[in-house]
Amino acid sequence: MNHVNSWSLRRTLLAVLLGLTVLLWGSSAAIVYVEAQQESAELFDQSLVETGHLLLSLVENDLRSRSRQATIDLPLRGYPNPHHYLRFKVRDAQQNVLYRNDGALTTSISHSAPDGLSWTTIDGQQWRLFVLWDAPRQLQLLVAEPTSHRDDISSRFFYKIAVLGALLVALATIVIWWSINRVFRVLRHSASEVAARTPNDLGDVSLHGVPSEVHPLLLAINRLFGRVRHTMEYEQRFTADAAHELRTPLAAIKTNLQVLQRARSPLERDEFIAGLGLSVERASRLVDQLLTLARLDPQAGASAAPQKMDLAGLLAEQVAPWQEQCAQRGLALTVDLRAAPCLLEPDSMRMLLRNLLDNAMRYTPAPGRIDVSCGQQDGLTFLRVRDTGPGIPEAMRERVFERFFRLAGAHLPGSGLGLSIVRRIADSHQAQITLDAGLDEKGLAVTVSFPPA
Repeated sequence: MNHVNSWSLRRTLLAVLLGLTVLLWGSSAAIVYVEAQQESAELFDQSLVETGHLLLSLVENDLRSRSRQATIDLPLRGYPNPHHYLRFKVRDAQQNVLYRNDGALTTSISHSAPDGLSWTTIDGQQWRLFVLWDAPRQLQLLVAEPTSHRDDISSRFFYKIAVLGALLVALATIVIWWSINRVFRVLRHSASEVAARTPNDLGDVSLHGVPSEVHPLLLAINRLFGRVRHTMEYEQRFTADAAHELRTPLAAIKTNLQVLQRARSPLERDEFIAGLGLSVERASRLVDQLLTLARLDPQAGASAAPQKMDLAGLLAEQVAPWQEQCAQRGLALTVDLRAAPCLLEPDSMRMLLRNLLDNAMRYTPAPGRIDVSCGQQDGLTFLRVRDTGPGIPEAMRERVFERFFRLAGAHLPGSGLGLSIVRRIADSHQAQITLDAGLDEKGLAVTVSFPPA
């Protein structure tokens, strides 16, 4: 048993959609996080600058209201960890510390720290530093803020984004899985409907409720079922018709054999042998025509591609045999061949000509006339075969193309397949067939019109 590598459309869709969801959400979350970090840093810096200006103003007012004293330490009482809060110092022009808080007691800040905002390292930790001088540059304020505040806020924001992202991914997984299952439930239903069919159940698959993207596939399956159904019906009709038509020549063969066995003289035996030969010839011809009709069926798909040819040249090849056959039957054959270019498949076209001429010779009593012509008329290439036979009533001219159909009162031997074969070949060439009155306003004229090459 051959093992074909298969892949799951359901898992592929789920992986692709979830991957895109995670990628889009992760990218969006990263952008939001970076933007929030920048906004948060700007707000912290703005708050640090405002705090520095406020402290320097308070120090200036305090110094104007009292004389200079020793360094003033401002304790941070009531805070669980004062070393995690702002540290500030106020120094004079001689770098003497005038004010400081508890956290700044052990804080060493370089005297060369630049004015404004900058970064510095204190006790192995990164701090944000703000340096500010008063207008006469007699007082210098140094405010240092630990990054722990910023890190705590960033961490909390990151965890919130991560939790929200996990919830959204879980929700997206549920929604995508439900949506995919809902779509594939319809496909499974259609697959089950097809799998439950018996070999003879070739009805159309239901298209109710299926997605529009699946319609082309189910329509193609329905068209395939239709072709198979048509083929089966054709084969059933073909088998029934063939069995019915073969019954007559086979019965004649059997009768001739039985009579031949009881022949009383060589003359009588020769007569029955001749009848047996005719019956065998008729059965062989019927079988050949049945096989020809089967090969010409559109479902067979084995017809060769037509090629551009001159129909007159193809007809000229057959003139001599036709004239000989007509002479043997006491018929006069006239031929008028003019340039007739068109797209032809030579073998099937010879078969069409043979059937038209055979019908004309078979049904035209002697002495009679048959006329074969070809050329161009009204932009179309035509082939016309006319005779002086009994013709076909106008009401029956469409039915004679049906298989095994024969006119009432037709006593000549035949299978009723000749014109069916002609119609099938004409259809394969996209040609049109018309039946009219023949020569001398009697008989039959068969005209086959081909589209321009």
